[in-house]
Amino acid sequence: MTTEDVLSLFRESGALLQGHFILSSGLRSPVFLQKARVFMHPDKAEKLCKALAEKIIAAGYGDVSQIVSPAVGGIIPGYETARHLKKPAIYTERVNGVFELRRGFEIAPGEKVIIVEDIVSTGLSIRECIDAVRRIGANVVAAACLIDRSAGEADIGVPLIALTQYKVPAYPADQLPPELAAIPAIKPGSRGLA
Repeated sequence: MTTEDVLSLFRESGALLQGHFILSSGLRSPVFLQKARVFMHPDKAEKLCKALAEKIIAAGYGDVSQIVSPAVGGIIPGYETARHLKKPAIYTERVNGVFELRRGFEIAPGEKVIIVEDIVSTGLSIRECIDAVRRIGANVVAAACLIDRSAGEADIGVPLIALTQYKVPAYPADQLPPELAAIPAIKPGSRGLA
């Protein structure tokens, strides 16, 4: 699946937004990928996640025991990718600001897992998810995402398999270009919601 194929599914879903957005990292961007608009269509989510599962296998990481995702954004792509890999899917949730397993989810020490996320910008959610899994003693062999907005610049500490890379400019709030500063900012993401 090419970058244009992926972006086409986002466009068809009304999920490729233009404006002034506050990303979960705190950075500002003129483009926001509202993946929930894609995930509401099971056929589109299936196409994306099947292609991601194939890429994970091609990269040599299909031999894991389960898929772990950070909530909220990683739950659907983690589940759907796991379905194509024929592996269980679990997720971490924030408890007092720190990711941990809940709901009876378990990972055994030494167990090989892969983290699956929706979109990577700075990699913070994946790093926090990796930390949670490593605290249990599991072995995170790699991470995967549908879109890597950093185009390979995000350092997550393990190999990152991205279905596609789509570099979008992002700026600190005090370094906005004039055309972006002239537009009111909105925060469409989920981090920080109670």
